[in-house]
Amino acid sequence: MTIAWVAAGIVLGALAGSFGATLALRWARDNSVVHGRSHCDTCGIRVPAHRLVPILSFVAAGGRCGSCGGAIDRRHLAMECACALIGGVALAIRPDAAGLAGALFGWMLAVLALLDLDHFWLPDALVLPLALIGVAGGVAGLDPSLADRLIGAASGLLALGLIAWSYRRLRKRVGLGQGDAKLVGAIGAWLGWRALPWVVLIAALIGLGWCAYAIVRGRRFGPTDRLPLGTLLAMAAWPFWLFDAAASGGG
Repeated sequence: MTIAWVAAGIVLGALAGSFGATLALRWARDNSVVHGRSHCDTCGIRVPAHRLVPILSFVAAGGRCGSCGGAIDRRHLAMECACALIGGVALAIRPDAAGLAGALFGWMLAVLALLDLDHFWLPDALVLPLALIGVAGGVAGLDPSLADRLIGAASGLLALGLIAWSYRRLRKRVGLGQGDAKLVGAIGAWLGWRALPWVVLIAALIGLGWCAYAIVRGRRFGPTDRLPLGTLLAMAAWPFWLFDAAASGGG
């Protein structure tokens, strides 16, 4: 049964990654992913169904469009592989409804991470459903409790929102986007209030490591340089869910 759950997680994850990559890459360009068929971003020709198999189609085509030979954005492959890994690992650790919920948490965070990395944008249309699904998990009886999730959602939103407001009042410029505060609230709705300090700390450490690597590579940072905090939070939040799920006795 565990093998079946893992296989299902990998397949569903690859499909989720394919959709998520298309959503993230087109959304910022105001291209709909809901209406119309998939098409090549270079020549615009519609992609036939047999070339839409996640991961395998990209590898078989050598990363290029079968019609014009234009390069396919490698972020499609990266997202499909990442989401397949998320689904497989989540359901290996928790081969049950909690594991499926955790996989969904990871898939949605992956899309938000890509959007923030590329555009410093965390759309409400994705963050709000993430928060609502997290609360729904508490209603369904999944750990942590509904009360912990609600407190996490409120405290995460208010704490980061207050920091953003204070920075803007003191420095007269935006230092922390409201989207980041909403994302922390959504993460709190999934992980509960006790997890939030750890998630923020881990995200900060990842950011410091990111900066250190960039400095070693010769980059200089100024006072107005930005980091995609939403991406860092996503990178911290899902592994936290994973380790918590493993510690709670899954799979």
